[in-house]
Amino acid sequence: MVSVLTKIFGLTNIEIAEDIVHDVLLKALESWKLKGVPENPSAWLMAAAKNKTLDFLRHKKQEEKYARQITPLLQSEYTIGHTLNNYFSENEIKDDQLRMMFVCCHDSINEESQIALILKTLCGFSVSEIAKAFLTNDSTINKRLYRAKEKLRELEIKFEIPVPSEIEKRIDQVLKALYLLFNEGYSSTEGESFIREELAAEALRLCLILSQHTAGNIPKTLALLALMYFHGARFNARIDDEGNILLLKEQNRKLWDNEMIQEGIILLNMASTGDLVSTYHIEAAIAYEHCIAKSYNDTNWKNLLNYYQVLITLTKSPVAELNSAIVISEIDGPDAALNVIFKIELADELKNYYLLPATKGDLYFRKSDMIKAKYFYDIAETLTSSPFEKKLLRKKSNMCT
Repeated sequence: MVSVLTKIFGLTNIEIAEDIVHDVLLKALESWKLKGVPENPSAWLMAAAKNKTLDFLRHKKQEEKYARQITPLLQSEYTIGHTLNNYFSENEIKDDQLRMMFVCCHDSINEESQIALILKTLCGFSVSEIAKAFLTNDSTINKRLYRAKEKLRELEIKFEIPVPSEIEKRIDQVLKALYLLFNEGYSSTEGESFIREELAAEALRLCLILSQHTAGNIPKTLALLALMYFHGARFNARIDDEGNILLLKEQNRKLWDNEMIQEGIILLNMASTGDLVSTYHIEAAIAYEHCIAKSYNDTNWKNLLNYYQVLITLTKSPVAELNSAIVISEIDGPDAALNVIFKIELADELKNYYLLPATKGDLYFRKSDMIKAKYFYDIAETLTSSPFEKKLLRKKSNMCT
């Protein structure tokens, strides 16, 4: 609804769109409490938003600050109804969400504000929910949103899908934002749940919309979508009944969603066209190997190591090297993995990364060096803010005594 209404009122009046949506939701709460939830809630909300918009336009369309943004077709009584119906058609709604994705991820807006805008305008999250998801307060999120909207006004960003020459640069930012959103859902840094399925589902939904449009139907989009499906397929097995994290080795693979895995395989095959290999392709291939292994011991570690070596070449990332060390430990043992880690552990990206000491703790545990294992588990616990990860590391530390 916000995306559709922003197309009508323009980015400079995005608050009007948000206010109308807010009013519609309040009306829904009142009406549904008395009459019950309608058979098609989404259609009810869209119809209410359209009617509210119609009333607003009839009363405000002559005011200059609105008239400049509103198409002549919405200023005439003869065409306003038909034009609004077109704006609220299913295809237009999807296109408007796509336009909003590119707006939210404009390169003039910093990464944190991009995510905040996506969650607010495209996913319907409240300021408090965004603040909770990203370990900050309402005031900080409000400031991020305000600065982002001011930047859109200042630069007079158009509510449109970029021209082909701009697509490549902008789509990378969109994909990165969607992946960050998915990752926050996959392993939440805060809150009552380790997995925030609503965040992951929104990222997947938006990525799907992107993949279905000519502008976004490119191999790297399909690869990211495949990656999301592979990771999403394992959600049901990642937490036990008591809320404890279950690592890959401990998961009941019968709980994995085979339909999502198969969809991921189809998407990854579709992504394997052309000459470009993105990091999403390699990460999806890594996730694929885990998903098709019948058991942890059946995992093709050599394939995984090859993929990680390509990922390291592409990204020059110490995090990728750390992950490759875990694979090396399965092939050549913990000493070989530790030798890799000793070469990268001073990298800036790993200084406060809890998985560095956590991995060292695991490797020393396998070597039966319980003093060092406990030492590194305890360090790792101080570096993560997730209560679920802290609990897991504390459990591992206690096993060392």
